[in-house]
Amino acid sequence: MTTLLRNIGELVTNDPSRGDRYGIVSNAAIEFDEGVVLWAGTDSEARERPEYDRGIDCEGRAVIPGFVDSHTHLVFAGDRSHEFEARMAGTAYSAGGIATTVSATRAASDDQLRALLAERVTEARAQGTTTIEIKTGYGLTVEHEERLARIAREFTDHVTFLGAHVVPAEFVGREDEYVELVEGPMLDAVAPKVSAVDVFCEDGAFTVDQCRRILQAARARGLRTHIHAAQLGTSDSVRMALEKGVASVDHGTYLTDDDVAALAGSDAVLTLLPGADFSTRQPYPDARRLLDAGVTVALATNCNPGSSFTQSMAFCIAIAVREMGMTPREALWSATMGGALSLGDTRIGKLAVGSRAHLVELDAPNHIHLAYRPGMNLVRTVWA
Repeated sequence: MTTLLRNIGELVTNDPSRGDRYGIVSNAAIEFDEGVVLWAGTDSEARERPEYDRGIDCEGRAVIPGFVDSHTHLVFAGDRSHEFEARMAGTAYSAGGIATTVSATRAASDDQLRALLAERVTEARAQGTTTIEIKTGYGLTVEHEERLARIAREFTDHVTFLGAHVVPAEFVGREDEYVELVEGPMLDAVAPKVSAVDVFCEDGAFTVDQCRRILQAARARGLRTHIHAAQLGTSDSVRMALEKGVASVDHGTYLTDDDVAALAGSDAVLTLLPGADFSTRQPYPDARRLLDAGVTVALATNCNPGSSFTQSMAFCIAIAVREMGMTPREALWSATMGGALSLGDTRIGKLAVGSRAHLVELDAPNHIHLAYRPGMNLVRTVWA
């Protein structure tokens, strides 16, 4: 059914053919059918469009592309609110709390995990997220990682294998044996169900050399790769990952000048995760420095039970604008098109002819309100 949205106060298209990367059209209209954008332009031009099946008056409200949340850990069981409370009382963040979630997730049934994941995806959708990436990483056995990938695939095409999340308790002291399991039997079991592989390269997780091995194994199987890097400190992880052709470096809280230069000279996306920095009281990355250097930046929620339990992309936009030096339009682009580039799916994150008709109508006259009114869910309608 052909649908025409008219009387849009501001349409953000992210279509560079409209003059710049943001492609903002005032007093706009957009037409779509069967999930594909057919046309976009001004409201006056829409009067000359041929007949359509359904017309909707947006009454001056803004329409933006659906958010692309390119980094989440949504398939898990259990609760870690007491860990958050301890951090707020001064306990430093480390990667060790992941083991708590691993235990709870292993104990949950498929149906329990499926129900929890369905609820979280629904919550994200209600806040304007139309594309979501979901990582495994709370099973850490061949059997459990395979089932997490299988369940996640019921909800998204963008499933990422994160067997290299932490070393499980049964392999402490035998870390290299666990890496062999991840890059061999575990990766073989999940490969048909995932589109990418991620590694957590930090103290308390995996070393640069261990991550290099896993990334190489993933690339050999033709899978897209990502890395958690520079979250807790500096290392050679960022440049190693870029040499191995990762699609994105995620976190980037502690980046050296050499890291920034390498990112700017690569095709990789740097995915910033302000919800994690908020929840762990880490310093916020200087996004202005990154953008001015020519780095391609994405924003994502990193939704997980330990360090960033939020599905609100608008919350992340507000932090990026207030604390990280981004303009509202830069932050929105990063939360839509930036995420699409990280996932390698250029059909999403924009509203150009032929792109997916993932549209969000805001209860606001323009996109600035996403940062201007923090903590408010301004999503009025989602089409996807």
